[in-house]
Amino acid sequence: MTTLLKIQSSLFEDAGQSSVLAQQFVERWQAQHEDARVISRDLATENIPHLDQTRLGALMTSEAERTPEQHEMVAFADKQIAEVQEADVLVLGIPMYNFSIPSVLKAWMDYVARAGVTFQYTAQGPEGLLKGKKAYVFITRGGFYGDDHAQTALVRQYLGFVGITDVEIIHAEGLNIGDETRDKSLAAANDRIAELLAA
Repeated sequence: MTTLLKIQSSLFEDAGQSSVLAQQFVERWQAQHEDARVISRDLATENIPHLDQTRLGALMTSEAERTPEQHEMVAFADKQIAEVQEADVLVLGIPMYNFSIPSVLKAWMDYVARAGVTFQYTAQGPEGLLKGKKAYVFITRGGFYGDDHAQTALVRQYLGFVGITDVEIIHAEGLNIGDETRDKSLAAANDRIAELLAA
């Protein structure tokens, strides 16, 4: 069974433009994959805790020596990784906040990137272990910054680092400039969704 994992990170939850675009993609994708399983995660409402010394210590403690609290912390981290491992397709909704990704998304990324599990170090450099997956990324921005912006580069680099190299990024920019600009940008993003799913 094909599994799709949708991750949204807008503080506006389902009403965020990146969340809306991601959901529109998923709904159209589901219509073509009726037997597929879809897992949805809203990082803004699920209160993903930032990785701190206590949580990192739990991950670095052997299973036999972990306290009950540490076992709970590790189980949470393992769940984030397991969902990505199980997914054949990832859909990410990412707004731009202060020129980068939302902090809740960065927190999620910190849990998913784990040495020996989702990537490994080799003599030739790091190797991602989450191979064979397709990612669709919807990035929304109030202004115009382009595909070569640091935010886009960060997303590509991170996904590639854990082994996800088949990445399609769809930008919807200029959303805060005016109604006409916003509507045109969102329409272009929806046209791109249609193209991707028709391919």
